[in-house]
Amino acid sequence: MALFKLIKEHKRGISLIAFLILVENVAWILEPTLFGNLIDAFLQRSNPSVPSDKFAHIIPLIFWITAYLINSASGTFRRRFEPRVFQKMYVQLVTKIAEAGNKLGHDTSKTVARAHLSQEYVTFVQYRIPEIAEQIIAILGAVIALTFFDLRISLVCLLISFPLIILSSLYSKNVVKLHSELHDTYETIYDTFSKRKPEQVTTIYNTMAKLQEKIATWGAANFGIMRFVLLIIFLFVLYIAIDLDDFSLGSIYSIVAYLWTFVTSVEYIPELLESKTSLQDLSKRIETDL
Repeated sequence: MALFKLIKEHKRGISLIAFLILVENVAWILEPTLFGNLIDAFLQRSNPSVPSDKFAHIIPLIFWITAYLINSASGTFRRRFEPRVFQKMYVQLVTKIAEAGNKLGHDTSKTVARAHLSQEYVTFVQYRIPEIAEQIIAILGAVIALTFFDLRISLVCLLISFPLIILSSLYSKNVVKLHSELHDTYETIYDTFSKRKPEQVTTIYNTMAKLQEKIATWGAANFGIMRFVLLIIFLFVLYIAIDLDDFSLGSIYSIVAYLWTFVTSVEYIPELLESKTSLQDLSKRIETDL
């Protein structure tokens, strides 16, 4: 795939970015547990009926602040470093598309359209791949962390993942066809404008609007079904909450935080899938240009 070739050519910068993403998100996953421990330490310190060290909360506080600072520092540096790598990648990609267009005799409309669409490649690598990595780390990290609190919750999260994977596969299979039609239409835009006929411009943009509406319909259906599946998790956790008498307030906070991390990460899957399906079709178009 052209995407892998492009990443390979910029492997040093992307490897550093990948490392920063890993550090940033591992620290993020640890934060709820560390903050939960901090809550318990402060509550124990403020409870006169429970004998405790006056400074027992200091170590949990240091641990949480350290994780917070690591998360913030790695995220800040990554966001500062990313544009340098990806803007260079975009310039290189557009140049190759222009050279290939001249060599293969593509018309100007197709070459310009592909050069413009190729920005989706850079956008996918710069934003979507980190987001995919973040969501994978968040989902797996949340499930693993929940195992230490209550195995039943983590098992439900895992079981729910299987129908979501099937749903996502069905979504991709149908939407990739729509993206192919959308890109076919887009590649004729410049020729359409060059004919200076407003009615043709109206027709082509109406066609693109209808295709985007169909894509949005699939995305909405995928999101709605996913939300219904996630409702099952909430109801099950609510049922389990009856048995949480042995958990401290800090532990309950951690469970809720990890559960919310899992839910929000899963909810983001449809948007990521739309970018992936668009990229699959675009990859076929510019494969020969790279």
